[in-house]
Amino acid sequence: MRNGLLEVTVAGYPVLLVRNRREFRALGSKCPHFGAPLSKGVLRGERLRCPWHGACFNIRTGDIEEYPALDCIPSFKVTVEDGKVFITAKRKGAPTSSSSSSARCQRAEVSSPAGVAALVCAETLRQEGFTGRIIMATKEKHVPYDKSKLSKVTMLSNVTRAIPAPSLLQAVSVDFQKQKVHFMDGSSQKYHQLLIATGSHSGFLKVPGADLQNICTLQTPEESSKILELATGKNLVIVGASFIGMEVAAFLSDRAGTISVVEREPFPYQHALGPQVGGVAMKMLQNKGVKFHMKTELCELKGKDGKVSPAFHMQTNIPKVFAAGDVVTFPVALLGGDRSSIHHQQVAEAHGRCAALNMLGRGEELHTVPYFWSTLLGKSIRYAGCGKGYTDTVVKGSLEQQKFLIFYIRDGHVTAAASLNCDPMVSLIAEVLYLGKQISKEEAE
Repeated sequence: MRNGLLEVTVAGYPVLLVRNRREFRALGSKCPHFGAPLSKGVLRGERLRCPWHGACFNIRTGDIEEYPALDCIPSFKVTVEDGKVFITAKRKGAPTSSSSSSARCQRAEVSSPAGVAALVCAETLRQEGFTGRIIMATKEKHVPYDKSKLSKVTMLSNVTRAIPAPSLLQAVSVDFQKQKVHFMDGSSQKYHQLLIATGSHSGFLKVPGADLQNICTLQTPEESSKILELATGKNLVIVGASFIGMEVAAFLSDRAGTISVVEREPFPYQHALGPQVGGVAMKMLQNKGVKFHMKTELCELKGKDGKVSPAFHMQTNIPKVFAAGDVVTFPVALLGGDRSSIHHQQVAEAHGRCAALNMLGRGEELHTVPYFWSTLLGKSIRYAGCGKGYTDTVVKGSLEQQKFLIFYIRDGHVTAAASLNCDPMVSLIAEVLYLGKQISKEEAE
């Protein structure tokens, strides 16, 4: 068994056999988020972390313990007789989103927007026994969906489905004194507890001609489909070379006529991943014909920060009001409690769960290691931790051969790591950081 993990077949169904000390466990073999083989994951105690996107599962119950996956994995009965391991399972098994929790609580009302932070908050409330009304107010035309796929799939039907129009409720204001949310149609709803999870929005160009046709932002499935339609066979200019811009360039590299990327920084991902990883990614896309115009200032964007600042409990300074997802800056343990805003699905989902538990009075503190990824030309750059303010890096492997692991160092210790073609190293480092252990620069070297 590789690190206590072995994929076997039971009645034609792939099952993951796990050995933890002297005990055996049997679970579904694939991560429900994107089908990653969990046999290549990282096992620490009773916690199994996916090698691709960092989702974590309890090996006793199959319960989801860390996102971005939303579903649990099935667990099967295991017996050991005469040195042989027997797995008992139904011929048709499927993952379930139900957790093992069965707590109950009193009825109440909760109002929240409809992104992944709100989705996980609502799901956690139900799993923990909350039986009251949960109202999700949103201006979206769709049920909660995976926004990270908008820049990778660019096909509306593959991302989400629409909600019937009569079901839509768009919140326009909140009366915190009377605990009421007012909606676009003139109606209002009293709440007992409120979650603000409105997400973030793309900046708009503040230059002459910015209101012309065929200038798009990428915020919704409709905009994603529109970009695909307009760019196919045409000349495409992308403003910005961070995750969204680079992923769109990669996806459309064999569909658009030409692609030019305009960026004010010297390299893509300059602040998030640094020039080393950015240089590798830029070369990958240049080999596909994408042109880069770096150190090019196209426009100046002005505006207020517009962030809500909750604590580790996702509680704001207003009683009975919580906040989660892209809309917040929050204390990051890896930065010694300094605040940061991290715009990614896994973090938003962790916020949603934490907010839900504290709505139920659990006193839950946010405990998560940020984990995100970017897919370019079929290859995934994985990243875990928070490298904000890093002062040094340690590179293992080869940037030129596109197989590397890079550590980001702050105050002599690793606060983040990124990799390309080095699975499951980022998941392993994420688990070490999650356990509160420090990795020194010397250990990284």
